[in-house]
Amino acid sequence: MIIKHYEDVSSAFIDNDVAKGVHGRVMIGKNDGAANFCMRVFEIDPGGHTPKHSHEWEHEIFIHKGSGAFLNNGRWADVRPGTAVFIPGNEEHQIKNKGNDTLVVICLIPKGVPEL
Repeated sequence: MIIKHYEDVSSAFIDNDVAKGVHGRVMIGKNDGAANFCMRVFEIDPGGHTPKHSHEWEHEIFIHKGSGAFLNNGRWADVRPGTAVFIPGNEEHQIKNKGNDTLVVICLIPKGVPEL
């Protein structure tokens, strides 16, 4: 069993032309012996956003803290803490922080894809 707090895991900071103010942490992944899934935590700064993208794999996201919006079939859908989001494979998506506080989301992806 592995138990760790997300603040104890180092983060990768992404801030470029396609993503703004995104801190990503691999909480549980292949280096921990996870054979099927990877759990990540993303912190998105106020005004920040992930890149608009799509990929073959599905993933599941849970909003832990803050307020934001998800690009969903070309329209933005507001989310708040306690919201769960399922994104099927090959669906274009993006997350943006619409609030004044950090948006914290938990994201699960399948094994075999880039963890960050």
